[in-house]
Amino acid sequence: MWSRLPFGDELRAGLGSPSSSRRLSSSPRSRVWRVQLPEAQVVVKQLVAGPDADERYAREVTALGFAGRAATPVVPALLATDPGERVLVLEHLDHRGPSSDWIVEYATALARLHATARPEDVGTLPCWRGPDQADIDSFLGLAEALEVPLPPGVPGELDDLVSRLGEAPGYALLHGDPCPGNDLHTAAGIRFIDFEQASLGNGLMELAYLRIGFPTCWCATSPAAPLLERAESAYRAEWRAATGSAPQGDLADACAGWLLRGDALVQRAHRETADHLARIPSRDWKWGTATARQRLVHRLGVVSHMTADHTSLHGLSTLSSHLRRQMLVRWPRLKPLPATRP
Repeated sequence: MWSRLPFGDELRAGLGSPSSSRRLSSSPRSRVWRVQLPEAQVVVKQLVAGPDADERYAREVTALGFAGRAATPVVPALLATDPGERVLVLEHLDHRGPSSDWIVEYATALARLHATARPEDVGTLPCWRGPDQADIDSFLGLAEALEVPLPPGVPGELDDLVSRLGEAPGYALLHGDPCPGNDLHTAAGIRFIDFEQASLGNGLMELAYLRIGFPTCWCATSPAAPLLERAESAYRAEWRAATGSAPQGDLADACAGWLLRGDALVQRAHRETADHLARIPSRDWKWGTATARQRLVHRLGVVSHMTADHTSLHGLSTLSSHLRRQMLVRWPRLKPLPATRP
């Protein structure tokens, strides 16, 4: 039966036999149960079969192993695995509602997570992949569809940006989708779960989530500036404490990179017709829904502000400002992103 608890003989020999189990909600790519064992309650996760299921499983197991090095825990403990069934058995943790300033603790935990990877880990997980030429074409197509002229030098700026992001220094352990729902708020601190898209790269690419609006997530927020500054300072302080050095890279570049990429990682699973932007190529449906436009307006504002004094992205700053203004003229009912998570 497709919903059978995958808890085989080897797991039973090591952990004991389950006395009860309850199926939990999860993404279509996995099945998750809360299971009662003789010594404790655990979580059993099975990666669903598919073309990339083995890769996703390997990423998650590897990332959990690296993350388990943290002096202050940032993930549930990995108790056992069954590679043949693509099963992980994890420590069960009680989740509680996040505080109003949750992003400060989140940023601190994110830095701890990122800092668990080491130089010798390079090659064990895929390298983070940034935007590419197709994303540049998509973004420039948006400007054309909205009849916003390109400031001089913008295509070259975007080419250089993509190159810089591809060469950004760092081998941090990147979660791949560190969103509300993939962070458990426990009495002992935040723990991250679901590492199927883990990679190694520059940590600022995920610190940028706080400003740019959680680009791989089902929800997006826009925290107040003082709270953002506290969170980013907390990340940098924790990274320095863990590694002895300051984070490398450029947060403005990271935010601009997410502007180009749009909602490419998650929203493809929830496609809606882009009726209002019919002139944009079909691959760029991502800006067609009201929610996508709301997010885009936010990101344009962030990038316009962050790159205003950025000599390498000054044209992008101007273009972002003009695009944002044009979108608000065309869709005057667009509202700002919420300041807090749902």
